[in-house]
Amino acid sequence: MNALESFFILLGGLWAGTINTVVGSGTLVTFPILIALGVAPVMAVVSNAMGLIAGGISGTWGYRRELSGMRANLRRLMPASILGGITGAALLLHLPESVFALVAPALIVLALALVIFQPKLQRAIKARRDAGPSTRSHDAAMVVLVYLAGVYGGYFVAAQGVLLVAILGIFMSGTLQNANAVKNVLSLSVNVVAAISYLIFAPEKIIWQVVALIAVSSLAGGFIGARIGRKLPPLVLRSVIVVLGLVALFFMIQKLVAP
Repeated sequence: MNALESFFILLGGLWAGTINTVVGSGTLVTFPILIALGVAPVMAVVSNAMGLIAGGISGTWGYRRELSGMRANLRRLMPASILGGITGAALLLHLPESVFALVAPALIVLALALVIFQPKLQRAIKARRDAGPSTRSHDAAMVVLVYLAGVYGGYFVAAQGVLLVAILGIFMSGTLQNANAVKNVLSLSVNVVAAISYLIFAPEKIIWQVVALIAVSSLAGGFIGARIGRKLPPLVLRSVIVVLGLVALFFMIQKLVAP
């Protein structure tokens, strides 16, 4: 890998770490770069996911204040994310990419719908929560959806954050910034367990130079993203999520229809 190729990967990792902390979909920057440089798709997914762990750590640290009061939610949701990440990593290593490519666009459309209608849905759920009996069913639905987002994240990584913010913004009490902070922790959990799976079952698919370049640059990007994302009002943050979700959908469909 020459100096120019390394520069592009570093630049992509910086942007990916920044945007992952703000909302997610940073992989839609790094993945196309790796593919353009001739990296095989599965090796690109694996190496990218491992490199972005560093950005997840810095982004989570930058959002630590927004995690205040979220401990109970994390205890309930992290096992679901971890199990989903393991499931998704297993799918990546054993199924052809074409299988999940058929499902991914539908997941992104669902995520965008959840984000757009999140305020109205959140008010409706809050009203039902105040009534009392439906709380458990809402919590169960959130856990199941977080697990499915973990499966998606363990398989492809990209836009996992969009799915998680949509889910958490509707079902979890707190602000959208709280949801974003929890999203960072859950996404990091998925990437870590997926990386462990890759190390154990498919070390030959890891390109360590790519991992190192993305790790260094995404670490810096995570800190930058936390400074930007924490200052965004809910409407702006939601708009960013929708725009990036549409970008993700475009890339997914383009990949699906490509010969």
